[in-house]
Amino acid sequence: MRFGSISHSLAEQLILFSLTCIEHVLQGPPAAERREEFMFETPREIKPSASKGLWIGIAVVVIVVGLGAYFLITSRGNANKQANTTAAAAAPTQPKGPADPVRDLKVQRVTMNKDRTGTTAVWLVTIENKSPAYTYSKIQYETTYVGANNNAILINKGTIAQSIPPGEQKNSEINDALYPAGTVWYKFRVTGATPSAP
Repeated sequence: MRFGSISHSLAEQLILFSLTCIEHVLQGPPAAERREEFMFETPREIKPSASKGLWIGIAVVVIVVGLGAYFLITSRGNANKQANTTAAAAAPTQPKGPADPVRDLKVQRVTMNKDRTGTTAVWLVTIENKSPAYTYSKIQYETTYVGANNNAILINKGTIAQSIPPGEQKNSEINDALYPAGTVWYKFRVTGATPSAP
């Protein structure tokens, strides 16, 4: 039986020897030999491991794909919203009540001058159509010239041939009546118009 134990110990010794050799190969030469080795050899560059670069590349690809998907989804949503908004804006607004040109047509700016000869009143008027549904044409107006005693010297009526679509404004130059002598102040107002729905 001693023979079996000897062989067993020999087997153990062989295994230990081979493990020691493997360990020595993996660890490299002893420290004293390594120091001499570095003294005479140029140091080797340490190269980054390929697996680290691979993981960084995969992470970059995942981020780019994620951002691309996000922008694709949001741009489709915005395109649908814009299409709906455009369709809603293109659809004409239905009138909600009767037309009221005196309320809908607002005089934004008005100035009165005299013509070159100084005899005729010339009005420069900017009128805005506040209606969301009606277009107004044949706009009727009234000009009043008032004297020093606050009595009307002259009241003139006329029509502007332009039409003003909903939400728009137009500038008009009106050659009115002969400018009355003794005028202290004057006013312009819209009195009516012909409405039309789209």
